[in-house]
Amino acid sequence: MTTELETAPLTAAQLQKRVLELSPRVAVFDCDGTLWDGDAGLGFMNWSLEEGLVSRSTSDWIDTRHRAYRAGTVSEVQICGEMVQIYAGLREKELRAAAARYVTEFVLPRVFSEIEALVSALRKQGAELWAVSSTNKWVIAEGVRGFGIPEERILAAEVAVVDGLITSTLVEVPTDQGKATALRRVGLDRPDVVFGNSIHDLAMLEIAASAFAINPSPALLQAAVGHGWGWFRPSGAEAVSSDVVK
Repeated sequence: MTTELETAPLTAAQLQKRVLELSPRVAVFDCDGTLWDGDAGLGFMNWSLEEGLVSRSTSDWIDTRHRAYRAGTVSEVQICGEMVQIYAGLREKELRAAAARYVTEFVLPRVFSEIEALVSALRKQGAELWAVSSTNKWVIAEGVRGFGIPEERILAAEVAVVDGLITSTLVEVPTDQGKATALRRVGLDRPDVVFGNSIHDLAMLEIAASAFAINPSPALLQAAVGHGWGWFRPSGAEAVSSDVVK
């Protein structure tokens, strides 16, 4: 297997230079592990359970489901959907406020400064910025606000909201092939540049005109080297940003 020692990572300056020279019209970013360190989806779920935002029975159920996911008997798309469905019956306004609290305390301090600078440079260059994530849309909307990515350009795990109440009806769960599908749905069949950190981003990286692996997991690093993509490890980043070591 290819290791980091056998490849040549880009420096922050090299990454920004290479990306900006492409003058991309559209730039697409995964979020957890790409824009910031750690898994905000898992973190928010655990935090919201501790805060008592859902019932004890629901908490016990999702804990059992997540253990099954880690054991490989529940799929990525299933668990990502269920991690949003557990909030059914709550008011969306309440969840948005909770997400804002969580992101301010736990996500924003872990934003990768090098990627933040890159996004800022892309924005100044006039690129249209998109965020694609399997984390719930409430958390992602708060997390990318400072990056200048508007909510209408966020494709994330989402359920229907009716009269202000969250339902269990899934709208979209962008992960694996679903990330590429979500981009195609909004007319982005071949984004100019895409950034991701895990094997679950591979499908959308493969449809990009240019792809970059940021803080790549072992499996994505291997794929990036095979495709000849550039990759970058932000300073202070954890090698694996969630309990999914792919």
